[in-house]
Amino acid sequence: MKKKILLLVAVAFMLNSCEDLFEPAKENFKNIEQMHDDPAYAQGFLLRAYGNIPGYYNNSEYATDDAVINQKSDSYLTMATGGWTSRLWTSIDEWSRSFSAIQYINLFLENVDQVKWAQDPEKAQLLALRTKGEAYGLRGMFYYYLLRAHAGYGESGELLGVPCITEYLTVNSQLNLPRASFQACVEQIYSDLAKAEELLPLEYKDETEVPAKYQSITQDVGKFNNAVGAKFNQLFNGLIARSYRARTALLAASPAFQDASNTTTWADAANAAAEVINYNGGIGGIAEDGVEYYDPKIADKLEGGVNPKEIVWRQNVASENTQESNNFPPSLNGNGNMNPSQNLVDAFPMDNGYPITDATNSQYNKNTPYNKRDPRLAKYIIYNGSTAGVANTLIYTGRNSGTDDGINVKEQRSTRTGYYMRKRLRMDVNCAIGSATTKPHYNPRIRYTEMYLTYAEAANEAWGPKGNNGNGYSAYDVIKAIRKRAGVGGTADPYLEKCASDKDEMRKLICNERRLELCFEGFRFWDLRRWKEDLNQPVYGIDWDKNGGTYKTFVAEERDYEDYMYYCPIPNSEILKFSNLVQNKGWK
Repeated sequence: MKKKILLLVAVAFMLNSCEDLFEPAKENFKNIEQMHDDPAYAQGFLLRAYGNIPGYYNNSEYATDDAVINQKSDSYLTMATGGWTSRLWTSIDEWSRSFSAIQYINLFLENVDQVKWAQDPEKAQLLALRTKGEAYGLRGMFYYYLLRAHAGYGESGELLGVPCITEYLTVNSQLNLPRASFQACVEQIYSDLAKAEELLPLEYKDETEVPAKYQSITQDVGKFNNAVGAKFNQLFNGLIARSYRARTALLAASPAFQDASNTTTWADAANAAAEVINYNGGIGGIAEDGVEYYDPKIADKLEGGVNPKEIVWRQNVASENTQESNNFPPSLNGNGNMNPSQNLVDAFPMDNGYPITDATNSQYNKNTPYNKRDPRLAKYIIYNGSTAGVANTLIYTGRNSGTDDGINVKEQRSTRTGYYMRKRLRMDVNCAIGSATTKPHYNPRIRYTEMYLTYAEAANEAWGPKGNNGNGYSAYDVIKAIRKRAGVGGTADPYLEKCASDKDEMRKLICNERRLELCFEGFRFWDLRRWKEDLNQPVYGIDWDKNGGTYKTFVAEERDYEDYMYYCPIPNSEILKFSNLVQNKGWK
């Protein structure tokens, strides 16, 4: 009897060990031969994997010192305040989603060369090559997310990753698999990404002549463009593969994963990021409009799969108002979910580049705390006295301000910290009932700024603030360019110059720049863990008086993490089902 395949069989792996999930009703399955004869059906397996890519804006800031949420039932709030267990599911858990995608991918890879992609043999070969490259790249990407979310030390002290599965699993396969070592997982990711880069173009473009590495397949540029050209923008490409290698190397080189069994170095991470940066033109390639990559002037002009200069990879443009509805203050008919912390606000320096804690040089005035600050503060955060929305409404956040925007005035709608998020939002969206409008939005998947910051962090650790190992630019050069773009430090940036002579001080500056540039983009939760920083910093808020003349700070939310929570758990349901899985140390 021919083997049967259910289009949704992948979700069975590590979700449920019952055999009936592998024996679907007859009307639901297709056989392998149908996959070979139906390229659309075959490609559907890849599309399923694309559909499992984690969202960029996962709002994990709610579980960090950067923000809180005003929704009492939110799982991140539960995590951060002492309720995190291996049984609590959040979007931090990548286990089921990523392994389901890997099942689809492995099935696809085992059959891709037998699919009749096109009548024309040259076009068929190009399509097989491209889709195979996508599959390898996606598999490497999903293993990165699994490693970031679930790697850790077992009770024996061994640094572990996740099970490395490179073949399609059926009901007859051995499903009770042990976790591979962290090092083995990193090597698997590198291998998959290298295959993707070998098979794929760095970017999908319509060419005037067939690129050299494809000329053994065809000399017909029309066929090439039809199979590997610009219309495939936003599918996985070689540049994305390079970016995930840099992400993986940065994770592996970080303090949380320093172990004798792990061979990744800071130099590896810096050089991996440099490959992306060099493609972008080095330091000169930093996008001038990258600080507000979400700006309407950018989103409104995106057509097809074209990327803004700041973006390596993104999702498609959609006309909506979801972000605004979730995060606008109540006076703008929003739910005010993301409440930035005073901790984050205090991390923004003065416009002269000095941190506000530098009493001698910063010129910070605690009576007017938002004056002469880093311009990014006003662009990313709505504070007391800011204007926002289509009518430039004044926002007053004090609990006695007399408006719904005040602290805790409207339960589960008003701010809990005295701040609202501005970043990610379009101020020209109207959320009023009866007058609601939608506008084009796009969500990034990878920004070039992240790659520059990855290089800066790794290069500083590997070679010091001004070492470049032949790359042509240093950590110092990158941070100087990023701060200049932000409008920080003036022409000389004396605080940067002070840090440039001290690796430890430069590290603090780089980490702070990463915090500011990537705030509300889902990085802080993971950065604190890989750096082994204090997870239990209380989250502070600010309460202004009715006239906005005086204020007091207060603790908006305490954090309650245990030391073992630097490493996330293997889901308890999987530990119960599979005896060969080892839980990360400390988790029950």
